[in-house]
Amino acid sequence: MGPPGAGKGTQGELLAEHLGVPRLSTGDMLRDARANQTDLGRRAERYMDAGELVPDQVILGMVAEALDGPEPLEGFILDGFPRTIPQAEGLGELLEKRGTPLDAVVFLTVPEDELVRRLTGRSAQEHRTDDDPETVRRRIQVYRAETEPVIRSCLESGVRVVRADGVGSIDEIQRDLRGQLGL
Repeated sequence: MGPPGAGKGTQGELLAEHLGVPRLSTGDMLRDARANQTDLGRRAERYMDAGELVPDQVILGMVAEALDGPEPLEGFILDGFPRTIPQAEGLGELLEKRGTPLDAVVFLTVPEDELVRRLTGRSAQEHRTDDDPETVRRRIQVYRAETEPVIRSCLESGVRVVRADGVGSIDEIQRDLRGQLGL
């Protein structure tokens, strides 16, 4: 978990590769659905363009489909999910039904100015409409309002939360994460 631009995708992918498990990214799922103009993609598009969170039930449905796919998962990394308290509660229910414990929540921290720099630079390279400066700041505000409470809730409920500085080289951050996770 972490704010937009913190490196969740990069670090999640490296961690998943190290552990030999899939990385389930709701952001990737949404972008694919949007690019393919699926029903979900069209419904999610207006929220994404405005820097808003896609409704919880849509996201939970996508995650449930990924977890209950044709092949059982023996482990996985959730990338950027859950983002709201209802998503966290829904995830808890999904995992409980599967008998799958949550091992840890990894939380990447990055100063806001660095996030804006990263995301607006990414927009110029990848042409993502949700990475213009105004939308980036809105996405960070939404993150603070909706997602930071999830991290507090995890801490209060006794879920292991590993905090890592998301500033540094990709390899430095990954080494720190693995070290904190005991991998």
